[in-house]
Amino acid sequence: MIEATILIIERKRAGVPSFTYSLRRKGLDVEVASSGSQALEHLPRLKPDVVVVNAASLRSTGVRICLALKRADAKLPVILIVDSRKPTSKAAADVVLTLPFTVQKLYNRIKPLLPGDGKNIVRVGPIRLDVERRRVHCLGKNSRLTPRLVALLQVLLEHRGEVVPRETLFTQVWDTAYTGDTRTLDVHISWLRKAIELDPAHPRFLKTVRGVGYRLDV
Repeated sequence: MIEATILIIERKRAGVPSFTYSLRRKGLDVEVASSGSQALEHLPRLKPDVVVVNAASLRSTGVRICLALKRADAKLPVILIVDSRKPTSKAAADVVLTLPFTVQKLYNRIKPLLPGDGKNIVRVGPIRLDVERRRVHCLGKNSRLTPRLVALLQVLLEHRGEVVPRETLFTQVWDTAYTGDTRTLDVHISWLRKAIELDPAHPRFLKTVRGVGYRLDV
């Protein structure tokens, strides 16, 4: 199973199953939102691979939430879970499941919606870089990278545990020997920390070696 982030929208409700814990036991990274508005706030940060809307737990059809998610990201796969007593539009989501059903059935419907492994995957410690799809997964965070950030992370991964001089990074990532203005590199390092660090202000992996460059400790 590839590493993936699932955003599930549900509330604890008597008589309605919660799928969060069971999906986590299946090896998925599951984040929870208690409402559609909260989920929309989380989208830019989480960048989930799939959203599961447990409308039965929300006592709604879930249609408006699904449509709002699609407006925010048309390519985002959405699974809608509904109560058999509440009719809904099957056009609102990619998959509609009607309770009751097993967790395994939900898991089986999630799997085809997940991005497949690209042809060029780099795994070092907790960092998994999909070069082809420009995605990095680390400690539950799943982020999309620009081509430049992918190149920068690749160099640091190749030289993990070593201090990589600024000049080397400029040469290999920007294809230039000019190092007169280092702000561009510093900004990209900051963006990379936001993608892989739990606390970018106090990095655990990507360290600054003052006066020399950067070192990736994994």
